[in-house]
Amino acid sequence: MTPRQIELVQTSFERVATNNDKVADLFYDRLFDVTPDVRTLFPADLGAQKQKLMAMLASAITNLHQIHSVMPAIRELGKRHVGYGVTVAHYALVGGALLWAIEQELGEDFTPEMRAAWTEVYTALAGAMNGTA
Repeated sequence: MTPRQIELVQTSFERVATNNDKVADLFYDRLFDVTPDVRTLFPADLGAQKQKLMAMLASAITNLHQIHSVMPAIRELGKRHVGYGVTVAHYALVGGALLWAIEQELGEDFTPEMRAAWTEVYTALAGAMNGTA
Protein backbone atom coordinates (compact mmCIF):
# COMPACT_ATOMS: atom_id res chain seq x y z
CA MET A 1 0.00 0.00 0.00
CA THR A 2 1.28 3.39 -0.94
CA PRO A 3 0.87 6.50 1.23
CA ARG A 4 -1.55 7.86 -1.40
CA GLN A 5 -3.69 4.71 -1.26
CA ILE A 6 -3.77 4.87 2.52
CA GLU A 7 -4.79 8.53 2.39
CA LEU A 8 -7.58 7.82 -0.10
CA VAL A 9 -8.97 4.94 1.96
CA GLN A 10 -8.76 6.84 5.23
CA THR A 11 -10.37 10.03 3.97
CA SER A 12 -13.13 8.19 2.15
CA PHE A 13 -13.80 6.02 5.20
CA GLU A 14 -14.13 9.14 7.35
CA ARG A 15 -16.98 10.20 5.07
CA VAL A 16 -18.55 6.74 5.00
CA ALA A 17 -18.29 6.34 8.77
CA THR A 18 -20.71 9.20 9.31
CA ASN A 19 -23.41 6.80 8.06
CA ASN A 20 -22.22 3.52 9.64
CA ASP A 21 -25.67 1.99 9.88
CA LYS A 22 -26.58 2.81 6.30
CA VAL A 23 -23.28 1.50 4.91
CA ALA A 24 -23.53 -1.70 6.97
CA ASP A 25 -27.12 -2.20 5.75
CA LEU A 26 -26.03 -1.66 2.14
CA PHE A 27 -23.13 -4.08 2.59
CA TYR A 28 -25.16 -6.94 4.07
CA ASP A 29 -28.10 -6.42 1.71
CA ARG A 30 -25.74 -6.60 -1.26
CA LEU A 31 -23.79 -9.57 0.09
CA PHE A 32 -26.95 -11.59 0.69
CA ASP A 33 -28.47 -10.57 -2.65
CA VAL A 34 -25.37 -11.66 -4.56
CA THR A 35 -24.71 -14.79 -2.48
CA PRO A 36 -27.77 -15.87 -0.50
CA ASP A 37 -26.07 -19.04 0.75
CA VAL A 38 -23.67 -17.04 2.95
CA ARG A 39 -26.58 -15.74 5.01
CA THR A 40 -26.36 -18.88 7.15
CA LEU A 41 -22.85 -17.88 8.23
CA PHE A 42 -24.24 -14.85 10.06
CA PRO A 43 -26.45 -14.44 13.13
CA ALA A 44 -30.18 -13.94 12.56
CA ASP A 45 -30.02 -10.49 14.17
CA LEU A 46 -27.32 -8.54 12.37
CA GLY A 47 -27.35 -5.54 14.72
CA ALA A 48 -24.23 -6.50 16.67
CA GLN A 49 -22.58 -7.91 13.55
CA LYS A 50 -22.97 -4.59 11.74
CA GLN A 51 -21.35 -2.75 14.65
CA LYS A 52 -18.47 -5.26 14.69
CA LEU A 53 -17.94 -4.87 10.95
CA MET A 54 -17.73 -1.09 11.08
CA ALA A 55 -15.56 -1.12 14.22
CA MET A 56 -13.15 -3.60 12.65
CA LEU A 57 -12.95 -1.51 9.49
CA ALA A 58 -12.38 1.65 11.50
CA SER A 59 -9.59 0.02 13.50
CA ALA A 60 -7.85 -1.42 10.46
CA ILE A 61 -8.19 1.73 8.37
CA THR A 62 -7.12 4.07 11.15
CA ASN A 63 -3.96 2.00 11.59
CA LEU A 64 -3.01 1.51 7.94
CA HIS A 65 0.19 3.54 8.42
CA GLN A 66 1.21 1.03 11.08
CA ILE A 67 -0.62 -2.01 9.78
CA HIS A 68 1.71 -4.36 11.64
CA SER A 69 0.05 -3.23 14.87
CA VAL A 70 -3.38 -4.59 13.85
CA MET A 71 -2.27 -7.64 11.88
CA PRO A 72 -2.37 -10.02 14.87
CA ALA A 73 -6.02 -9.10 15.51
CA ILE A 74 -6.84 -9.42 11.81
CA ARG A 75 -5.22 -12.85 11.61
CA GLU A 76 -7.07 -13.95 14.74
CA LEU A 77 -10.36 -12.82 13.21
CA GLY A 78 -9.52 -14.88 10.13
CA LYS A 79 -8.96 -17.96 12.31
CA ARG A 80 -12.39 -17.47 13.88
CA HIS A 81 -13.93 -17.12 10.42
CA VAL A 82 -12.58 -20.53 9.44
CA GLY A 83 -14.49 -21.97 12.37
CA TYR A 84 -17.68 -20.45 10.99
CA GLY A 85 -17.15 -22.07 7.60
CA VAL A 86 -15.75 -19.05 5.77
CA THR A 87 -13.63 -19.94 2.74
CA VAL A 88 -11.12 -17.98 0.68
CA ALA A 89 -13.82 -17.58 -1.99
CA HIS A 90 -16.06 -15.80 0.51
CA TYR A 91 -13.50 -13.02 0.91
CA ALA A 92 -13.88 -12.02 -2.75
CA LEU A 93 -17.65 -11.84 -2.33
CA VAL A 94 -17.32 -9.77 0.81
CA GLY A 95 -14.85 -7.44 -0.89
CA GLY A 96 -17.21 -6.92 -3.81
CA ALA A 97 -20.11 -6.13 -1.49
CA LEU A 98 -17.97 -3.76 0.57
CA LEU A 99 -16.78 -1.82 -2.48
CA TRP A 100 -20.34 -1.64 -3.76
CA ALA A 101 -21.63 -0.28 -0.42
CA ILE A 102 -18.89 2.34 -0.27
CA GLU A 103 -19.58 3.34 -3.85
CA GLN A 104 -23.30 3.69 -3.10
CA GLU A 105 -22.55 5.94 -0.16
CA LEU A 106 -19.95 8.12 -1.92
CA GLY A 107 -21.58 8.20 -5.33
CA GLU A 108 -19.55 9.91 -8.04
CA ASP A 109 -16.91 10.82 -5.46
CA PHE A 110 -15.88 7.15 -5.49
CA THR A 111 -13.27 7.59 -8.20
CA PRO A 112 -11.40 4.83 -10.03
CA GLU A 113 -8.29 5.79 -8.04
CA MET A 114 -10.23 5.43 -4.81
CA ARG A 115 -11.64 2.07 -5.92
CA ALA A 116 -8.12 0.86 -6.71
CA ALA A 117 -6.89 1.99 -3.29
CA TRP A 118 -9.76 0.23 -1.49
CA THR A 119 -9.15 -2.89 -3.56
CA GLU A 120 -5.46 -2.90 -2.61
CA VAL A 121 -6.19 -2.39 1.08
CA TYR A 122 -8.98 -4.96 1.17
CA THR A 123 -6.83 -7.49 -0.66
CA ALA A 124 -4.05 -7.06 1.91
CA LEU A 125 -6.42 -7.34 4.89
CA ALA A 126 -8.36 -10.28 3.43
CA GLY A 127 -5.08 -12.00 2.57
CA ALA A 128 -3.99 -11.69 6.20
CA MET A 129 -7.34 -13.01 7.40
CA ASN A 130 -7.46 -16.00 5.08
CA GLY A 131 -3.77 -16.84 5.30
CA THR A 132 -2.90 -16.13 1.67
CA ALA A 133 -0.80 -13.04 2.43
